[in-house]
Amino acid sequence: MPTLVANTGPGSQPVTLGPVLSIFDPVHIGIDEFGQPVRVPLIYRNMLIGGEPGSGKSALLNAIVAHAALSLDCKLILLDGKRVELGQWRRCAEAGAFVGPNMDQARKLLTRLQTMMDNRYTFLEECERRKVIPGDAFTPYLVAIDEIAYFSATVGKKQDREEFAALLRDLVARGRAVGIIVIAATQRPSSDIIPTSLRDLFAWRFAGRCTSHSSSDIVLGHGWAQQGWTANSISPTNPGVGLLIAEGGTPQLVKSAYLDDATCAAIARYAATLRNTVNQQAATTPADPAGGVSAA
Repeated sequence: MPTLVANTGPGSQPVTLGPVLSIFDPVHIGIDEFGQPVRVPLIYRNMLIGGEPGSGKSALLNAIVAHAALSLDCKLILLDGKRVELGQWRRCAEAGAFVGPNMDQARKLLTRLQTMMDNRYTFLEECERRKVIPGDAFTPYLVAIDEIAYFSATVGKKQDREEFAALLRDLVARGRAVGIIVIAATQRPSSDIIPTSLRDLFAWRFAGRCTSHSSSDIVLGHGWAQQGWTANSISPTNPGVGLLIAEGGTPQLVKSAYLDDATCAAIARYAATLRNTVNQQAATTPADPAGGVSAA
């Protein structure tokens, strides 16, 4: 784990700000059934989280957002239909990049991301490259969406919902190589919320307890319930347990990490302080070759 060091200029001693993470590092999401840590690489990938209310979706989503918030080589975009699941991280998000239950703002934000994605591909094309790398000219973005159904099937006009779904699908399909990571959660893993064409684009899929075998298959992929892998068999009294599957892999039973409200708030305050310090340092010493911020 690197430590953030701020250089205040010539003749001054570096100031140690604290440990930071990297979005290029695997993300700790919990433990397996043998008590071993489970870490997943998210850069160049996306994750879909589904399950019934109370199954632990938000706990996993917050654990991933916590890693991204502490990764100063990553920017945060947050869409939260309930406002409170991701609300503690709003000070870590980019300016104007926390959206609550507002369809118009959500569509505009995804449209901006789509434009940025296209611009990044233009840059890579000019550089004759295929993907972003650590220390690149632009940093990755983690786009966390709590409750896809709110935006894709509940509020607004049908045309607005379809536009939101199309924008999201485009980001999931094309955003990986340019550093756009989508982590999306939903309480209703039904086919009208998560079409197969969208589900299959997520490299990682996590199914918390589901009310039926078909709902579990909608998250994990068709046919896993018949092979004995179904989130319907998970006890409702064991929140946070679910089946995790990688692209082309086999499901594994995982207990997701849990951060309570106080812990989330503390990590969010710490991450926001780090980010603000870095931004202030960059703004006050842009022309000083001895200044700046580095990870040591």
